[in-house]
Amino acid sequence: MITDVPGVLVGHHQRLGDGWATGTTVVLVPDGATGAVDQRGGAPGTRETNLLEPENLVQRVNAVCLSGGSAYGLGAADGVMRWLAERNLGFPVGAQPHEVVPIVPAAVLFDLPRSEWGNRPDADFGYAACEAATSGAVSLGTVGAGTGAVVGSLKGGIGTASEVVGEVTVGAIAAVNAAGEAVDFATGRAFAGDHEVDGEFGVRWPDRPGTVPGQRTDLNTTIGVVACDANLSKAEARRLAVAAQDGLARAVRPAHSMFDGDTVFALATGARELPGQEGSFAAAARAGALDALCSAAARVFARAMVHGLLSATAAAGVASYRDVWPEAFG
Repeated sequence: MITDVPGVLVGHHQRLGDGWATGTTVVLVPDGATGAVDQRGGAPGTRETNLLEPENLVQRVNAVCLSGGSAYGLGAADGVMRWLAERNLGFPVGAQPHEVVPIVPAAVLFDLPRSEWGNRPDADFGYAACEAATSGAVSLGTVGAGTGAVVGSLKGGIGTASEVVGEVTVGAIAAVNAAGEAVDFATGRAFAGDHEVDGEFGVRWPDRPGTVPGQRTDLNTTIGVVACDANLSKAEARRLAVAAQDGLARAVRPAHSMFDGDTVFALATGARELPGQEGSFAAAARAGALDALCSAAARVFARAMVHGLLSATAAAGVASYRDVWPEAFG
């Protein structure tokens, strides 16, 4: 899980039923983290992403807000800012401890058809997600930003995964909501199923075609975060986000379409040094260590997406993987 990275907390808030199927997920780094972003696809919905460019002033962020509600859902980040400001967490702009501006980049996915019109996340969703944030186990599936998510013809949801590279932990969380399919419908196998580690997915892949009732939507967007506890620059952190997009592309087909706004943020808490600080040979060693983290970022993001697919439960008339291939779960 992404919370295996020390210093990273995750919280969800959602409403499901009575005309609602949407929510917000917050990734908190109370001690701050170097931030970066990579955005692909033709339909992004984002906030505070330009400040993450390596050449810009702000180096560290306090949280990332992932939300449903399309562009309306960007308002959830206001609640995250309020929660952080109440705790004096943010970029200092004055002499007093409370004179801070919390840095909260955000991205949204398209889930409007799953709720009655007008029912979408607002600042209260972001605040409540912060209140629920924990460094422990992360709830998966139809929760938080994944509540109204759909991946191709199936219900999508929140997934997370992690791995250790040397002494560095790399983790990812994804709200799986792609226009592309995540499953080969001829066999029932997830496209990224071969990334499984130690039976983590908990399924026996079926070998039969699946039929999904209902109609798919072509307006989507997968959003997520990849995090590590290495001490990275903003440019190096962006390489993690770029690599995580490769994991997304392994998990859905097609990826990064004109109808997706796929956005992946990167967070580096800085607790561990990468090798290579000075000299040409040291620089090469650092580049090699960063490359290993990038390879891991692609793997963990792909695994997180499979977890989001398999953990989702049906909602708003959209069938889940579990509904179509129940035998996979024994």
